[in-house]
Amino acid sequence: MAPSRTSLFLLVSLLLLSTFSDVAYGRGKLRPSDCSPKCTYRCSATSHKKPCMFFCLKCCSKCLCVPPGTYGNKQVCPCYNTWKTKEGGPKCP
Repeated sequence: MAPSRTSLFLLVSLLLLSTFSDVAYGRGKLRPSDCSPKCTYRCSATSHKKPCMFFCLKCCSKCLCVPPGTYGNKQVCPCYNTWKTKEGGPKCP
């Protein structure tokens, strides 16, 4: 049975949406020079700015991605989200 035009349209729409959502959040698309301003914002709400910046810059240089906002949203950057410490906790702020 051939796919209908509606299902083809939905498939193409989903592919385009996923492509443009990657660009919008910079998932793996940052240049190393973009890390500092992104991490400065990411760490702006914490009282532990030095360690936050250290680990954020380290994670950004490896993953070329920083999640949006000052907290959470790590699912946007899979590499950033899955990098763990020796103890198993999250490495990236």
